[in-house]
Amino acid sequence: MAKKEPFEPGGKIPNMLRLDSNGKTQHMTRQQKAAEIAGILDALYPETPVPLRHVDAYTLLVAVVLSAQCTDVRVNQITPLLFTRADNPYDMICLTVDEIREIIKPCGLSPSKSKAIWELSRLLVERHGGQVPQTFEALEALPGVGHKTASVVMSQAFGVPAFPVDTHIHRLAARWGLSEGKNVEQTERDLKAVFPESAWNKLHLQIIYFGRQYCPARGHRPEACPICSKYGVLPG
Repeated sequence: MAKKEPFEPGGKIPNMLRLDSNGKTQHMTRQQKAAEIAGILDALYPETPVPLRHVDAYTLLVAVVLSAQCTDVRVNQITPLLFTRADNPYDMICLTVDEIREIIKPCGLSPSKSKAIWELSRLLVERHGGQVPQTFEALEALPGVGHKTASVVMSQAFGVPAFPVDTHIHRLAARWGLSEGKNVEQTERDLKAVFPESAWNKLHLQIIYFGRQYCPARGHRPEACPICSKYGVLPG
C-alpha cells in the first residue's frame, strides 16, 4: 500500500511547527511560519517573470484561458501561432471557432477553449471597446474566465493585488500548514490572511516556481525540500 501523503488539502493542521537545527520541533504561529517561508522564497526567487509569454492584457488573458489543464511550456509553444493570426479581439473574431480550435488543439480541451476565446473576444469588442476590463466583476463575466483566471490578469497585467490559487498552490499551502481549506477559495482566503497584500502578486509566482523545482505533486522528497523539511505539517 502506498504511503499516505501527510500534507493533504482539506486535512486538519495539527500544529504550527518547525524543526530547529537539532531536529527538534518548535511551536510558532501561522503568521510567523508564513513570514519565514516568504523569506525563503524571496531568497530563491528574487525575480519572478510571468511564465506565460504575452505582450499585453489581451494576449495574457488568452494564454491563461489556454493554460487550463495544460502546461505553460505547451501554451508558450502554441500562442505564437495563434497570435500571428490574431493578437487582438478584433482580429480574433475574424477567425472562425474551428480555425481557432485547429491552432490550439495541442493545448487540450480545444472545443471549449476555442469557443470561449472567440466569445470573450466578441464581448470585449461589443462591451469594452476592444480592451480587457480592469475589474474582477467584468472579467469574470467573460466566457471561460473564472476567478483564478481573472486574478492572474488583474495581478500580472494590471498590478492589482490578487492571490491566484490553482490546485498546485492549494496543495503546497496544505503541505506547509498555511491552510486547511477544502477548496481553492478557502485556501486563497487563508493565504491572503497570513501574507501582506503588497507581496501577493510576487508570492503567487514564487510558489509556482518553487513547486516545480522543489515540491512536485509526485516523487516529492520532503527531507530534501527547503520548506517541507523545516515547515511541513507533521503527522498528528
